[in-house]
Amino acid sequence: MIKQLLNIFLFFFCISTFSQKNFQFFGRNTEKKIVSFKLINNLIIIPLEINGHKLSFILDTGVNKTILFNLSKNDSIGLNNVKKVFIRGLGDGEPIEALLSKGNRFRINDITSSNQNLYVILKDAFNLSAKMGTTIHGIIGYDLLKDVIVRINYNTKKIVFYNPKNYKDLKCRKCEIFPLQFYRNKPYINVKIRIDTTNNVTTPVKLLIDSGGSDAMWLFEDTKDAIKTPLKSFKDILGEGISGTIYGNRSKIPSILLGKFLINKPTVSFLDSTSTFNARKFKERNGSIGGGILKRFKIWIDYPNKRIIFKKNASLKEGFYYNMSGLHLVYDGQELVKNKAVFESFDISNDNQRQKNNTILFINTYHYVFKPKYKVDNVVPGSPAYKAGIQKGDFIKSINEKPAYEFKLSEIMELFQAKPNRKIRLKVKRNVDDLKFEFRLEKRI
Repeated sequence: MIKQLLNIFLFFFCISTFSQKNFQFFGRNTEKKIVSFKLINNLIIIPLEINGHKLSFILDTGVNKTILFNLSKNDSIGLNNVKKVFIRGLGDGEPIEALLSKGNRFRINDITSSNQNLYVILKDAFNLSAKMGTTIHGIIGYDLLKDVIVRINYNTKKIVFYNPKNYKDLKCRKCEIFPLQFYRNKPYINVKIRIDTTNNVTTPVKLLIDSGGSDAMWLFEDTKDAIKTPLKSFKDILGEGISGTIYGNRSKIPSILLGKFLINKPTVSFLDSTSTFNARKFKERNGSIGGGILKRFKIWIDYPNKRIIFKKNASLKEGFYYNMSGLHLVYDGQELVKNKAVFESFDISNDNQRQKNNTILFINTYHYVFKPKYKVDNVVPGSPAYKAGIQKGDFIKSINEKPAYEFKLSEIMELFQAKPNRKIRLKVKRNVDDLKFEFRLEKRI
């Protein structure tokens, strides 16, 4: 559900007197830098320092601007060289007002640039941090990737940033190399897909490489009937963009062929006409490949040489799943939770008393800690959760008899993507009432 969220353009800025526009390597090793990242909902979250402030950004090949959209008072940074701009993303709403700042200092590990542009949306339109269950300040893509070669290992959660000046070409017999075509600084590759379940005809498509998309694939319907939503599909909320909610249909297609790599039955999202119109500024584009597919490979992204390299990992043949509950949850702050009592005993008798009568005092102590709280942000009409009676705004108290605060948001979403017919028991708080619901995950395609 989440890329969509990433089509939001935000920005944030700082004061800088430097003139360096490109990222450069500093420190002891100027050939490569290794950075650990978090992987949440198939999205790569890297540490990015902007004007001396440590922030968390999504590495998104699908954006050509660096965008800040979650700047709290604690994260506040001075903005300079500011001008107002209007930004449109996916969704059915109007463009929103944002700010553009120039001359900002970026740093990741010892890779730095001192004169970067930053787009800032002062109001987080879709509250991405709440939907991901962790703080996300923004997204970065082309501004960084144009100056480096990166190797992404989804299994180890490590990125190696290589200096193009010292990079030795990769020799890999088990790899597939694709040339990248750029349009407005976004990378596209040509692959083949099979949509028709009754024959083996493949259709050539041009897809955006979109590491900021959590879905496996998006496709746009065309007027030639070569790409149409399969009959077995269901309507869903695909995500949120700065211009509103993104709607579409979820389905599966027989396969996608990435060179010699055959990927069977990937999940596919078909955007509605409004979102397709906004996304398809590049008329040759047929859709995008997101994190749901990219995470099945070790990937070298090489913007300087206009290519991308795929090497399969152990998860290539794993199945593709989707949210079968119909529930879209968000993180909604914290609640104070009382832990179970801890019993401590103290011997309060003195030596003389101990000979006559031992006196033991038992004291019950309680620990109060802050735990995450989750709220229903949307319920898909016709879904199992909708039929059970769960409503937008309900607070999740427990899931299958386990307190909700013991889950990470990503773990809850994985549970909803488990096997069909699995029973889900929820306890929710609605206003002042505690309510219980039960439903089974429903395979709809």
